[in-house]
Amino acid sequence: MRILVTGASGLLGLNFSLQFARQHAIIGLVNQHNLPADGPFEFHQSDLAQAGAAEQTIKTAKPDLILHCAAIANLDACEGMPELAQRLNAEVPGEIALAARRARIKLVHISTDAVFDGLQGSYSERSATNPINIYARTKLAGEKAVADANPDAIIARVNFYGWSLSGARSLGELFFQNLNAERRMNGFTDVWFCPLQVNVLGEILMKMVEKNLSGLYHTVSSECLSKYDFGCRIARQFGLDEKLISPVSWLEGRLAASRSPNLRLRTEKLEKALGEVLPDQAPGLKRFYEQYREGYAETLKKLNQKMNA
Repeated sequence: MRILVTGASGLLGLNFSLQFARQHAIIGLVNQHNLPADGPFEFHQSDLAQAGAAEQTIKTAKPDLILHCAAIANLDACEGMPELAQRLNAEVPGEIALAARRARIKLVHISTDAVFDGLQGSYSERSATNPINIYARTKLAGEKAVADANPDAIIARVNFYGWSLSGARSLGELFFQNLNAERRMNGFTDVWFCPLQVNVLGEILMKMVEKNLSGLYHTVSSECLSKYDFGCRIARQFGLDEKLISPVSWLEGRLAASRSPNLRLRTEKLEKALGEVLPDQAPGLKRFYEQYREGYAETLKKLNQKMNA
């Protein structure tokens, strides 16, 4: 299968591409971060914000499947660049969805759990959304654009962590890097989420494609926890000192964008569609740890250095 992965230098895009490069022909789409020409998968460079770029990219790549990860995912960056966030997060997904439908290409669109305000928790796919920052508002608009343009597309609301090129793209990495250096770090006791390790998420997304699912799904862990508890789990998994993590409220974090405090998502819809229970936190944390021991994080670090040489 030929798979076009947008945002192929990002956390999900890169890990997915590396994960499935042996079984499938991966075409990674990047914007500013050029991957090495002798890398493990093919890549193309394109600025999806430019008019017509999405449709032209799809015509050139001729994929059987599109995994659309590209977005401005940093909440505070979206506050500073609202117009670009609107273009990439809200408008481009609809253009890709329309082009995919016309070409009869399966599309998996990556959205976010942040479309909820987090005041209640226990959200299902039918729960009312109420985004509270620019990132969340533009991602919700992207969901609607995809659903309107391509009813056969999969829209996956996700939250994930894993090893990245920079070593600082996910909360799991941030906890590890600080604790490993014996630096203190805050952990929010009043922000709840249901993250998946990025490769576990990749496997679930492929199962969704194999089942030929369509529509909106909460694609997260069946076990939710606070970010403080998540940091403590990281510490225990790696044998680090969890006492270095200070339990604090997110209101003490001096963040530019508001946060949704309770993003517990229900996963019954996807579990019924797949015929299996989605994983709790233990398998992902173990995989995160084993990848580090096997040198995966260091491999990505060297790849990043090669890209920036």
